[in-house]
Amino acid sequence: MLTFKKTAILVALCFTGGISFAQDDMFADLNKEIAKQKDYAAYTFKSTRLLDGSTIENLASGVLDFRISHRFGAMDGGSVGNAVQNLYGVDNAITKIGVDFGITPWLMVGVGHSASKDNDGFVKAKIIRQATNGMPFTLSYFGSIDMETLPAPQLPVATDSWLFTNRLFFTNQLLIARKFNNSLSLQLMPTLVHYNYVDSSKFSNNTFALGIGGRMKLTKRAAITAEYYYRLNNTNLLVNGHTTYNTFSLGYEVETGGHVFQFIVSNAQSLAERSFIGQNTDSWGFLYPKNSLHLGFNISRVFTIIKPEGFKEEEKKKW
Repeated sequence: MLTFKKTAILVALCFTGGISFAQDDMFADLNKEIAKQKDYAAYTFKSTRLLDGSTIENLASGVLDFRISHRFGAMDGGSVGNAVQNLYGVDNAITKIGVDFGITPWLMVGVGHSASKDNDGFVKAKIIRQATNGMPFTLSYFGSIDMETLPAPQLPVATDSWLFTNRLFFTNQLLIARKFNNSLSLQLMPTLVHYNYVDSSKFSNNTFALGIGGRMKLTKRAAITAEYYYRLNNTNLLVNGHTTYNTFSLGYEVETGGHVFQFIVSNAQSLAERSFIGQNTDSWGFLYPKNSLHLGFNISRVFTIIKPEGFKEEEKKKW
């Protein structure tokens, strides 16, 4: 902001015909100060989640986000008869409950549990912000650890022993997003998922993937979203003998006050990064037997737990 002193000097010079070089110096100072003011991009996305994965958005300091994610079973049910019997996947659902919290404007953390027996925790840090006269994109880091609690499986190598560390999976992502205008935002997600245990004679412990997602605003409170993860290696990875596929999801997003609803159709049912990025065993299609699509939704409700300093004073000014 321009100070009162600088403004007064500028007005005096303009009306009193001050020395020309003094005016030049004054305008140079003003231009420098204006250049320092950055107009940061806001609401690149409306939620901290795009569909399955994360966006560059962070919760504000002291804000808690209670999230419920729900994915129904495969619509085909494995056969036409099973599809009808299971009401096109409604009877075979997976639910995840999570709690996220904003520590600072640039740092947030979260924990969650899903019915697929995945327990995870994550940290997300905003590194660079998109600005009108600054950086052309926003950059964030996302890192998570996931612990699976299913019974120990039969190992592919008979001499191997099942260890607790075999249950751990680690995901690291760079989230690179740009808000092109008030309607369109796109995001790239270079990803590394580390699996502590795989059949190392056939597959790598590290799966590299490139995710891409976007949001197209339709109205003030509604938008269409999409998300796709392409694996760069481990493309022939098998999970319990099943072929794995890249995940593609489409969604319709609606905001109503403190709630954000996301309605989703995807070929992935799992809600853990290690699974929907590198271990998805369902394919995309519309006709049996290729139809393994899942309907689902995300619900988010935010609460201000710790009010920032000066909040009460600001509220008094409003009233």
